[in-house]
Amino acid sequence: MRALLAFTGSRGDAQPGILLARELRARGHAVTLALSPNLAGFATAHGIPAVGFGRDSAELLRTQHEDRRFRSPSPRQRMRAVLDLQRRGVSEAVRDLLALAPGHDVLVTGMAGEEAAEKVARRVGIPLAAVHFFPIHPSRAVPVVPAAWGARIPGGLNRRIWSGLRWARDAALAQPLAESGIVEHPLPGRVSIQAYDIDLFPGLAAELPGRHPVTGFAVDTGGFLAGRTDPALAAWLDAGPAPVYVGFGSMAVDDPAALVRMLRAVCARRGRRLLLAAGWAGITPELSAEVAVVEQLDHAAVFPRCVAAVHHGGAGTTAAALRAGVPQVICSVQADQPYWGRALTRLGLAATLPAAELDADALAALLDRVAEPAVLAKAAAYARAFPTGGVARAADAVESLLPLSIPAPELDHAGRPQ
Repeated sequence: MRALLAFTGSRGDAQPGILLARELRARGHAVTLALSPNLAGFATAHGIPAVGFGRDSAELLRTQHEDRRFRSPSPRQRMRAVLDLQRRGVSEAVRDLLALAPGHDVLVTGMAGEEAAEKVARRVGIPLAAVHFFPIHPSRAVPVVPAAWGARIPGGLNRRIWSGLRWARDAALAQPLAESGIVEHPLPGRVSIQAYDIDLFPGLAAELPGRHPVTGFAVDTGGFLAGRTDPALAAWLDAGPAPVYVGFGSMAVDDPAALVRMLRAVCARRGRRLLLAAGWAGITPELSAEVAVVEQLDHAAVFPRCVAAVHHGGAGTTAAALRAGVPQVICSVQADQPYWGRALTRLGLAATLPAAELDADALAALLDRVAEPAVLAKAAAYARAFPTGGVARAADAVESLLPLSIPAPELDHAGRPQ
């Protein structure tokens, strides 16, 4: 099988693509991995050659952070900002994927850029596998409003609102997709891979029959850097009591220095050390007795050694903390993050608030809440039941699109079909 894997977005979107590419290559398949141009080198550094497509995802995130409409009190303004952001880079992604797709047997994509990938798959006439890190299919079970009162919306109405939002997204993308001017054909096959823990949304499994649930995929993503823990960080962890982990992934931070001062103060008052993953926040690395600031780390190795994980609520980070059994404080910024915060809070596994409301008093109160014995017990119990091996099951779903009798192609030095 010759597979084109196209995963646009931030590093959290790229890591699943890299893991899936690694698994498919290990099974003898030819793989072309395409990522946002700023992350192609990141994949290559982790052993999987990649090519760039579409627009720079860091640039898009900066644009979003600077757009005041995302913080507007008006729901209409926030919705317009979201739809405008989703249009950016679509035509470039279609153009680049059209150049890459010929010669492949299947196209695999993530949630970001799924519409562009489908457009190309229809043009080339190959099956499509879409990996969903969040339940985006309209449903009764996932509250459309990520707030405490959202669960009170009647199920039927909730599903209709999700359908309306899906229609609005399709309408917003219609123009940039039409600009490609390509002729579409019926898809010869399609699977939707639900790469998250469906049990976090009670009742959802019954609404998604045949959609390939692969619980554990996001856990594997959270442990992406397995075996790469820095020796200096490992020594720091060994040298003192369990720290509080804080990390916001690819999210921008308005005032990094002020954030670090606040985190230091809160941890010092609690008698806890601070482990801060800087991500894309531009925070200077540090390694002192009480504070460790690193660019990135292996969640799977580090989370079990922490008393709490304070983070933005990305799907991979959330799942890795669940698997480690560590209580979470989810400070959501955008997209699916508030939904994970509400889902885990409903189940007694976390506490949550918007990142914009985070200050020393709020963080201290939330850390007190997740340190309660009931939360600790629930987090530990959930971890014991959490499966792994999700990447392998996702690869099984991709393979199901084509008969395995397809002869193996000749590969070039980068593992791409010739």
